[in-house]
Amino acid sequence: MVRGGRGRPSTMLSVNDDLVTLALDIRPNQAIVAVVDLSGRFLSHESIMTASSPEAAISKIIKKMRSLQGKYKNKTFEGIGVSVPGRIDPVTHRLLMAPNLKWDGFDIRSALEKAMGLQVEIDNDANACLLSELWSGRLEGVRNAVLIAVSEGLGTAILAGGQLHSGFNGLAGEFGHIPIDPKGPICGCGQRGCWEMFASSRAALRTYRKLSRRSHLTDVQGLLRQVQDKDPFALKAIKSQAVALGRGLRLVTAALSPEKILITGELTSCWDVIGPVVQQELEAGMLAGPAPQLTTAGDGYLARLSGGAALLLQRHSHYHRSTHVSRTIKREKRSRV
Repeated sequence: MVRGGRGRPSTMLSVNDDLVTLALDIRPNQAIVAVVDLSGRFLSHESIMTASSPEAAISKIIKKMRSLQGKYKNKTFEGIGVSVPGRIDPVTHRLLMAPNLKWDGFDIRSALEKAMGLQVEIDNDANACLLSELWSGRLEGVRNAVLIAVSEGLGTAILAGGQLHSGFNGLAGEFGHIPIDPKGPICGCGQRGCWEMFASSRAALRTYRKLSRRSHLTDVQGLLRQVQDKDPFALKAIKSQAVALGRGLRLVTAALSPEKILITGELTSCWDVIGPVVQQELEAGMLAGPAPQLTTAGDGYLARLSGGAALLLQRHSHYHRSTHVSRTIKREKRSRV
């Protein structure tokens, strides 16, 4: 027999299956929309091609969200969590910098809130992925970590002293836009030879097209399929990306000295091929002492959607906790009068 403790009877807590969130992962050429329950389970997810115009793209996204809402009429939607490949102004919540998306200054949050009538939370994709790791408990006990989100670009999120750190204006952690080769390709940020120009998915595709005549290959999923099929050019391209990724981690270890580095993105589906290469370069680039623990984070394709959902749930629950505490204090004050 289990004995209860003193005080009020214990209350069994369970996830309300009727409550869900919309998660949105915006990428340069497509967007992925999902319905996620409060336990982080995906009920559905669909991708759509987007136009370069932010207004046209958001219009298509809203149409898809309404379609998904119609499929789950028996569910209550708590809000929308959005991950973007760029930085968000912490004051205006507009896109501050998104070199690969080129929607700078566009107010995604207000556009979605006005159309959908739901609370919207938005952040950088790397920050969202790191928050997902924290929310799920997979970083329990870790106080200093860095997450690298590898996609069309290279995003970085920082956990310092147990707190997410984004700096004074939200731009902290843009290691992907630190030049490492003054003779390298011009980056979307305007500089030449940035780290992401060698370590991103676009870099791997560029290398593959130089090596192979399969010039029609335009997406990283296709490249990774070629890696699984042991295409020698694909293997060489992905390993070149892995070398650049590992060498660039010296920027991270020298600046932040994390105890753990997490890598997320589609390339993690081939981690058995590239992981040892990244590990070797990481260890070779250490200033002193052992290298941080290197691991992957989340599903490469869905990680940013999980991050968007976690972003909404974390801030939403914080709001409700704050509101509950505020109401409790007010009731206590009235009872004393």
